[in-house]
Amino acid sequence: MNDQADNDSGTGGWDAISASLAQLYPGQEPRHAAPVRPAFLGGGDPLDGISVYHSTHGLPHWHYVTYGLSELYGKESEDPDHSGYGLELTFRLLALPGETEAPSWAFDFLQNLARYVFRTGNVFEDGHWMTANGPIALDTPTSICSMAFAGDPQLPAIETVNGRVEFLQVVGLTLEEERAATRWAPRKLLDALLPHMPLWITDLGRASLLDLPDVGAAVAAGMARDGSSTGHIFTDVLEVTELVRGGAGASLEVTLGARQVTDLLALLPLRLPFGNALALAGSDWQLVFEPAAIDDAVLEGQTLTVFMRPVTLAAFGSTLAPFAGDYHLAGLAQVAWSVKKTLIRDADGVVVQTIG
Repeated sequence: MNDQADNDSGTGGWDAISASLAQLYPGQEPRHAAPVRPAFLGGGDPLDGISVYHSTHGLPHWHYVTYGLSELYGKESEDPDHSGYGLELTFRLLALPGETEAPSWAFDFLQNLARYVFRTGNVFEDGHWMTANGPIALDTPTSICSMAFAGDPQLPAIETVNGRVEFLQVVGLTLEEERAATRWAPRKLLDALLPHMPLWITDLGRASLLDLPDVGAAVAAGMARDGSSTGHIFTDVLEVTELVRGGAGASLEVTLGARQVTDLLALLPLRLPFGNALALAGSDWQLVFEPAAIDDAVLEGQTLTVFMRPVTLAAFGSTLAPFAGDYHLAGLAQVAWSVKKTLIRDADGVVVQTIG
């Protein structure tokens, strides 16, 4: 298919994706799910469609591919090198014995991921991760509650008349694997899982692969060698208050949620000793931890930067706890730490878990 034919048809981007899939699945007619009214006509689903193929590579599975994060028709974006967001999502789901139809929940799952991209402008990349805040398949008992992203191992990037498109695969993870991904590196974790997870096929019925000795050992060795690649974490609970006190009392109070304290205690020893900073971002404030030879705390605008010596980092880890209360560090006497309970709510706003 040449560029001129793509331009004449008006569906050059769409045709390029379909041609790439036809090479991988010659002669197979996919099931295609399209919204009744796509987003460009005022509908609620951002993707124009999702195709799914049955694959016998690795393990029998369903291979979903989106249409709509790239420019499927005419060129509208100002970026000459990339088509739309420059990607389409793929997802490989283990096919159950005797299963003849691809599960429909995955269509909604991918539409929701695309909706996040369209709403926020945050573009997924190889090596990213994201929590699902619950099972990725709502009506199926599963421990898969998170995801990582990697280039689809069988679909290389393509050049279309509207620019480059990469196929980014969504890989389902357990919460334990998500924690390992943030405390090491998502892409390195996926490589460690690959021998037990061919083509990164998501299996809703599996347990955490970290329980396997070789995977657990590889992750532990990787964290000790590399530290963590996570430089930013986000929180709903973060506030910095300037205190009016006399004497040698604290002049600043930092309020954190118990859930984020757990993350901090895990990540700081995997960042600062390796010479890397760690930032905690809230809706109004940012808290940045930096390795330093002298302890200090500097407030500039809405950002508090905390400089820590190794000994103070060790004291922080042994003093602060993910439980509601007030905490103080001798090395950083100017900062008081207040930990509040974290309330986890479901989609209806009902508290389903309390941390701290």
